[in-house]
Amino acid sequence: MADAKVIPLDEDTRARRGARAGGGGRPRGRTTGRPGLAAVRTDEAAARGDASRDDGTREGTARGDAARGEAGREDTAREGAARGEAAVAEAALEGPRDDGDAGAPCAHAPDEPESASPGSALGAVAGALTDAVAGAADRVLGGRWDRRVAGGLSFLRRRITGDYEVDEFGFDEELTDQVLMSLLRPLFDSYFRVEVKGVENIPSAGGALVVGNHSGTLPLDALMAQVAVHDHHPSGRHLRLLAADLVFVLPLVNELARKAGHTLACAEDAQLLLERGEVVGVMPEGFKGLGKPFSERYKLQRFGRGGFVSTALRTGVPIVPCSIVGAEEIYPMVGDAKILARLLGFPYFPVTPTFPWLGPLGLVPLPTKWTIQFGEPIPTDGYAPEAADDPMLVFNLTDQVRETIQHTLYKLLVRRRSVFF
Repeated sequence: MADAKVIPLDEDTRARRGARAGGGGRPRGRTTGRPGLAAVRTDEAAARGDASRDDGTREGTARGDAARGEAGREDTAREGAARGEAAVAEAALEGPRDDGDAGAPCAHAPDEPESASPGSALGAVAGALTDAVAGAADRVLGGRWDRRVAGGLSFLRRRITGDYEVDEFGFDEELTDQVLMSLLRPLFDSYFRVEVKGVENIPSAGGALVVGNHSGTLPLDALMAQVAVHDHHPSGRHLRLLAADLVFVLPLVNELARKAGHTLACAEDAQLLLERGEVVGVMPEGFKGLGKPFSERYKLQRFGRGGFVSTALRTGVPIVPCSIVGAEEIYPMVGDAKILARLLGFPYFPVTPTFPWLGPLGLVPLPTKWTIQFGEPIPTDGYAPEAADDPMLVFNLTDQVRETIQHTLYKLLVRRRSVFF
């Protein structure tokens, strides 16, 4: 047999055979085509996988950062709300700060900004509104307005329940002090700007008879004298006025006069009040002085028969002359419609430059400047009670009181700079 010819194998052939022997079959990848194509495609797939993994990692990281940021913001908001509520609670426990601390700088500034919650915002608004209302109340009602409001509510409760006292004449001291005087006080202080002199001549205790001139068409002078005694006397005494019958037949006026402590101008009521130690006021001119024409201003009319002097002699109380300047000009009476007055049952029907031409506006008094002066008291305790029946003594004392008031009026008119200033 002929020897077989041995053909040497090249390196590529050996490599292919060795791969088939080790793998047990044909390789899975394509071996046809251009050399190295499979390896290139495999490398590209690996690169794409790495890129996808990198993008997923970055996206996951970004989402994690966003979630952590959102959670941080929520934690910060909750922390700010808790701090705001704690601050409100602390302020409520400590109460309002003193005025000296209002401009003090803050002792500690927060290191981190705090987010405002709806609850803290509503609390701040409510606090601002409360401060504004309190400030307005202080400006309108003055200091201690809370006590005034409490006193007013207590007053209303007593009026509703009937827990108040009146004397046998109908005088309601509480109503007079808290309501009636409060209504008259603006006229006294701001409108007529009344100047009071000699009020200390009225005794601090015991009875006294105040005798004054009467003028002004409407009896505002009597009411201003009542305010002068109540507000300017050291003891804050009440002036119990003797009024005409007409006052107690007019609706509403009758009730107000009784509540203010006034009573009918009769000797019995006056004597009873003086014996109880009250300050009684009388204006002997009556309607003659109140309704006199403007041309006779500050000229005293007749003082009647001197009944007030007899009452003072029986009770032994001093007589205090009272002179009032400024009331004559509030309603300058230039005429008297007597027929109309007779039909209405009035003692006179005034005609002034403004009434009845301006209707209700004609009832507004002119803002004149007033002066009320209380003179030296005229004692009567040196006389026996039987002296009240002596007509000469009564006449002399009546004339003395009248002349004292008239001379004081002249002195005040000379010193007055203007009717309105």
